Amino acid sequence: MTKVRNQIEFEVCGNYALFTDPLSKLGGEKLTTQIPSYQALKGIVESIYWKPSITWFIDELRVINPIRMESKGVRPIEMSGGNTLAYYSYLRDVRYQVRAHFEFNENRLDLSADFNEHKHHNIAKRCVIAGGRRDVFLGARECQAYVEPCVFGEGKGFYDEIDEMHFGTMVHGINYPDETGKDMLETRLWQPIMEKGIVEFIRPEECKLVRPLHKMSPKSFILGESMQSVDDLNKEMEGGAI
Repeated sequence: MTKVRNQIEFEVCGNYALFTDPLSKLGGEKLTTQIPSYQALKGIVESIYWKPSITWFIDELRVINPIRMESKGVRPIEMSGGNTLAYYSYLRDVRYQVRAHFEFNENRLDLSADFNEHKHHNIAKRCVIAGGRRDVFLGARECQAYVEPCVFGEGKGFYDEIDEMHFGTMVHGINYPDETGKDMLETRLWQPIMEKGIVEFIRPEECKLVRPLHKMSPKSFILGESMQSVDDLNKEMEGGAI
């Protein structure tokens, strides 16, 4: 993949990770996917550095450690109160290298004064060195992660000599209205392939499997227009749109 001018490279690692497969939530027990989704990695990058004037794009993921899973008995809190017993399957001892770059959010032209590529890129690089501005975790809050700068591709990885690994259909990410300009919340699916330990992510607009979830209006100024009124928001909530 071509290196982008405002790209950042970092390594993220942790003892456990839980990138929940949505299908496993139906029974109340969670099972992790084998690799993190685009959206999970985007959340990690946004924990490192984010401003509403920029949108992060994940370019590549390199899996360093072997993919291993471990089941744990947990006691999640029920909606009705009290606890129940469930088994969650986590990834164990994970380490990834990530490449990402940002682009300015053209749906937030009210923030065009902040469209300064040099400034944001330098702040992002300093935040990587500092380990992130906010807490970083791998899919779930209990899976604490640690971030440090790296040179993407350096060091030995467990899958460096394996030509291809297929992971089937997975969640790519979520289309939020403030990033797409559409009044619709959508989920994206794709079929990732890992080659020599590296997964190259397609851009969100290149995903062909897109499922609309429900109508949602951006909760921010778009193209200089004022936010929807409180009355309109209440009507949407009463109608089940939010």
